[in-house]
Amino acid sequence: MQRFKMDGHADSLLPEGKWNLVWHDEFDGQTLDRQKWDFRTEIMGKRHPGMCENEGVFLDGNSSLIFTLIEKDGRVCCATLQTGHNFMDAVRCQEKTKYSGRLYWPIPTFRKPLFLHTYGYYECRCRLQRREGWWSAFWIQSPTIGASPDTSRTGVEIDVMESFHPGELLEHCCHWGGYGSDHRMRSAGCRRSGFDTESYHLFGVLWTKEGYTFYVDGVEDGHMEGPVSGCPQFLLIGAEVNGYREHFCHSAEAAAAVGDTFAVDHIRVFDPVPAP
Repeated sequence: MQRFKMDGHADSLLPEGKWNLVWHDEFDGQTLDRQKWDFRTEIMGKRHPGMCENEGVFLDGNSSLIFTLIEKDGRVCCATLQTGHNFMDAVRCQEKTKYSGRLYWPIPTFRKPLFLHTYGYYECRCRLQRREGWWSAFWIQSPTIGASPDTSRTGVEIDVMESFHPGELLEHCCHWGGYGSDHRMRSAGCRRSGFDTESYHLFGVLWTKEGYTFYVDGVEDGHMEGPVSGCPQFLLIGAEVNGYREHFCHSAEAAAAVGDTFAVDHIRVFDPVPAP
């Protein structure tokens, strides 16, 4: 691995070769850049009660993005940010048209993505949450995952980092075929425990036409040959509260963890420099 330096900010650790920085957020300043990020508030066609909008996340003035577990109106919730949208997440359109009631129509209005990208090296530098009751993640998603049998065209969910418990990391996972009976998944790397939650760490993936190679703190941590997405995909960073998916309510652990934080120092996307 080699260092990529940016004045006033932490280095990136990149695979060998020449790279161009094509997108990044160093989280400088005092306010979230809404030209780069939108809030994810919906999952599988429903408004998620544990997902914040325009709160639960702030810039600390020291180039870090801070996600905070908060309580609002009796609900424990947190934020997830994204640079695009999955077509299955949006709440179904209630408008009455001549197509109403026919299968899934009318589908929600497509929203303009803020950033989509295909292939390259994707890196997040972050400090994990410290309390039980919520989990953090950095992943890459397709706007149209599962919309056709051709995964190369409709995309793959690429889970670069997931921490469901303080100091523990899941394997890196890829999901494809949507989230119904056609859902498939594969993992690479190994679970880790005893991971330091007081320090910042680098999590990255090299996405090529040949597969995905995952890295933790600049060390290779697993490789997956496919299936490989060949479509433009968007970034997500953030957290989710335990309990809502199973019991439609936050867990007792989540309530006890209100005020805990997950911190992100930077997210960067690189493309390889084409050979002359």
